[in-house]
Amino acid sequence: MKEIRIIGDLINSAYGRARKAWRNRDLEGYQKLALSQVDWGSKFLDVNIDRTKSGDVSLEEMLEFLPELIPALQEVTNVPLCFDNPSPDFQQTALESYDFGKSDVPIINSIAASRQQLDRFLELINEYKPYVLVIVSEILLPNGDSRQCESPQDVYNASRYFVDLLREKADIPNDKIILDPGLPPVSADTQGIVNMGLDAMKMISSEKDFEGIHFSVGLSNFSWGTPKHMRSDFERAYLSIAGEYGLDMAIANPEHNPIPLEKGNPMIDKLRNALEQGRPRDGMSQEETGYMQAEAILAIVSEGDEDDDF
Repeated sequence: MKEIRIIGDLINSAYGRARKAWRNRDLEGYQKLALSQVDWGSKFLDVNIDRTKSGDVSLEEMLEFLPELIPALQEVTNVPLCFDNPSPDFQQTALESYDFGKSDVPIINSIAASRQQLDRFLELINEYKPYVLVIVSEILLPNGDSRQCESPQDVYNASRYFVDLLREKADIPNDKIILDPGLPPVSADTQGIVNMGLDAMKMISSEKDFEGIHFSVGLSNFSWGTPKHMRSDFERAYLSIAGEYGLDMAIANPEHNPIPLEKGNPMIDKLRNALEQGRPRDGMSQEETGYMQAEAILAIVSEGDEDDDF
């Protein structure tokens, strides 16, 4: 299993410390968030200043602040950044503000079938040659629309399309491409999406033409809806399993110690067995087995609560 490199996600207004830093345009506050994540072992730092709980943030506000924020982050650490926004204007401003002499190339996060102005993204990628994170949980339709993937084959097809596109239009090699097959909250995954992502990673990893490509997920999504005291164990158990399928990166809160659990930890088998319950079999539908998976996850939670009470 490969080392799983963490893209620290604390510079995100979903977190209170980042919201406070945004409200005050507090560069020192952002620098502290960056340094703490480096201390926790993050290999990249996600930069997401898109919105807060109190309301949306305008694109104009972000574009005004990025030329101050990015140099401030690079002033305190040379760990490369990950620019997390669907706007090509955001990406262009971020790339123009980034000192490529101080840090390794950054990540553009993300392109996807539903993105507008894909040609502009490709122009930026061709010019700056960054890592490119591609959302492959969406597939492009012949009429130009997109829809959510419904099978590992869909994820494979979406990956095939974007890998070929990045090679042809921007001369990006496999080792700068990061595929995100999507990761829903496991407690609400009645559609088998977790298994779909695992199976797609295995399918893609087995093909020589995809050799060197990276996989990443938004790890915090996985444990949403489970008790706070169990979230780290759920996330780490997922990393233990997904690492076997090819996962080697994750956008995560580094303070949750997002590393695979030690081999033999019972939580790994509990989660693996719960996910197996979600696979259709014996003539059962995905909906039926999906609810069996949800019940198995609830049983894990119940056991954990009992252990804490004891």
